[in-house]
Amino acid sequence: MPTLSPHPLGLRPELSDSLAAPPLGLPRKNELEDQFDALGRRLDELQSALAAEGTRSLLVILQGRDASGKDGTIKRVFGTMGPAHCRVVSFKRPTSTDLEHDYLWRIHAMLPPRGVVGVFNRSHYEDVLPVRVHRLVPEEVWRRRYDHINAFERMLTDEGTVIRKFFLHISKVEQLERLNERLDQPSKNWKFELGDLKERGLWDAYTEAYAEMLERCSTPFAPWYIVPADKNRPRDFLVAEAIVEALEGMNPQYPAADPAVLALRGTLT
Repeated sequence: MPTLSPHPLGLRPELSDSLAAPPLGLPRKNELEDQFDALGRRLDELQSALAAEGTRSLLVILQGRDASGKDGTIKRVFGTMGPAHCRVVSFKRPTSTDLEHDYLWRIHAMLPPRGVVGVFNRSHYEDVLPVRVHRLVPEEVWRRRYDHINAFERMLTDEGTVIRKFFLHISKVEQLERLNERLDQPSKNWKFELGDLKERGLWDAYTEAYAEMLERCSTPFAPWYIVPADKNRPRDFLVAEAIVEALEGMNPQYPAADPAVLALRGTLT
């Protein structure tokens, strides 16, 4: 039984700092690592079958505040997957070409093809998060996008893409520690932008935006999971566990070999 449950549609969560701590009942450190490694092996097996089957895809969406660990989650959870059939896309600020189209145009172009696991580092939800918080469009525009997004994701699932969405929830205290760590380490301070401080100053506005996103868009066909992200190892374990559950639910199968091919067994020299 996976530790995380999908967030219920229509319920607005209280995104408190306490919710960012690892849940009770997780295995101890060494056992957690052993189970995480086992999940990685299972992910590799399931991805191989999905690629061979070639009829469906899995889309994983990661959203979260700065320093919530999206990059780290991608590296650890998906690092065991074969790169030929795992595609990671990071969505930055829209380009001038992007802005000449509707806001879902750049998203649709990056969706995983059949047989592929796609991972979005940020996503179309940026258009109801920073776009809302910074008032880049009128409220009547961003507010109707919840229905657009639900319909878009419904279409994707109808066409064979399974969707799982993860909100990496970090506390305000932990984010401050990680931002300071970025400044102190040359291997990380290149990632720090002055705009990160401005975003942190909008904490409450973002909390409201994330809460409504979860309330309006955690549908039965494309659920959101709230992942406690203050500790890296439990965060990654919880995401991996939920993705294994999704792939096992898909139950991908290797296609039957051509009988003419099987007839060659034992005859090759």
